[in-house]
Amino acid sequence: MPDLQFKVEDVLPAGHAATPLLNCKLRITNSESQPIHSIALRVQTQIEPVRRRYTPTEREHLKELFGQPEQWSKSLRPLLWMNANLNVPGFTDSVVVDLPLLCTFDFNVAMTKYIYGLESGDLPVSFLFSGTIFHPGSVGLQIAQIPWDREARYQLPVQVWKELMNLHYSNSAWLCLPRDIFDQLYDFKSRHGIPSWEQAFERLLGVTAGAKS
Repeated sequence: MPDLQFKVEDVLPAGHAATPLLNCKLRITNSESQPIHSIALRVQTQIEPVRRRYTPTEREHLKELFGQPEQWSKSLRPLLWMNANLNVPGFTDSVVVDLPLLCTFDFNVAMTKYIYGLESGDLPVSFLFSGTIFHPGSVGLQIAQIPWDREARYQLPVQVWKELMNLHYSNSAWLCLPRDIFDQLYDFKSRHGIPSWEQAFERLLGVTAGAKS
């Protein structure tokens, strides 16, 4: 019976990718030292905010996600990064495969808000594994299930994610707005003859600052 163990050896930016993408170098080891024909692997990747400390500035940035710091003992919950399916080719003792981790700069996604709010340090990532193992048996090809307790952890430097976003979105960010809000902004920009969206937001921020003062 195969007994698989999983370890994340490295996470690196994918070269020449059209969208932000990290490649996870995932080592799979079979402690039973028997041939594996293939694996239909399912991976759930999560960020675990409770596994790191936060500076006062980071706590301020993350209020939108977790509330006031005194609430964090209850509000710090895992954030889903992605679910992925991966076909692993045959091996005997161990193999290293690439697990692509899709990244987004969409600020409607909790994960993006969380990472952007961090100043430095590491991002605590958990990988949860399940799936089907195909292996030779005494009567031909046999099937076994990966136990639900198989997981791996990795400390991803926050700077790796931020440098990846800077590579794809240099000095810019994407903000998705409801259509009615966009229409109001478009009308404001047109009525005041403002040539660019940057200047429209600067004008609005100035009006808001003046109202507060």
